[in-house]
Amino acid sequence: MKILLVDDHAVVRQGYASLLRALLPEVQVREACDGEQALQMVQEEIPNLVIMDIGLPGISGLETTRRLRQRLPQLRVLFFSMHDELPLVRQALEAGALGYLTKTSSPEVLVEAVKRTLAGHAYIEQGLATHLACNPLGEGSSDPRLRGMTQREFEIFVMLAKGMPSRQIAERLCISGKTVSNYLTLLKSKLQVSSQAELVHLAIDTGVIRLGLESA
Repeated sequence: MKILLVDDHAVVRQGYASLLRALLPEVQVREACDGEQALQMVQEEIPNLVIMDIGLPGISGLETTRRLRQRLPQLRVLFFSMHDELPLVRQALEAGALGYLTKTSSPEVLVEAVKRTLAGHAYIEQGLATHLACNPLGEGSSDPRLRGMTQREFEIFVMLAKGMPSRQIAERLCISGKTVSNYLTLLKSKLQVSSQAELVHLAIDTGVIRLGLESA
């Protein structure tokens, strides 16, 4: 069995790769640092499973998954992300992912998710699965403003709504601070809000972020 682990943080990626090799000695683990490298590596050698982060620089994990699935409809993708917002989970599943779990999960849960998705079964982290079941149509799904955003716009929207500084967003996505500012201006126009505070309120009202819950 071959796994491709896609994460732009080298220490995190190498740590999880070592963990998987230790707990699943029969599995070969390769690593990619971004979406472009993942697309190239899959073209060279098709893995049995891709473990994908969402917040990748350049091509997002969502878009990378969509492109991979267009080329290889049977390819299995498991999202392993710091984000636990239901709209992002839904977008991951709509992009073709077979599973989703957060980086707060224990090693045992990660191994269980890998085993199940390798076997072709869907796997959603228990807490996320419960929230999805309680909100089958999606909190805020009736708001056309959210449906009109691109994947990258939505990703930056979530980060801004969580209060992440523009500089940190720029470093996280490997883009310039000016580009982040341009996205903020675009988002305020598209979402019909006049300030970042109103953007946060919209995110809360539509369920994009949940009060009292922190992502890892």
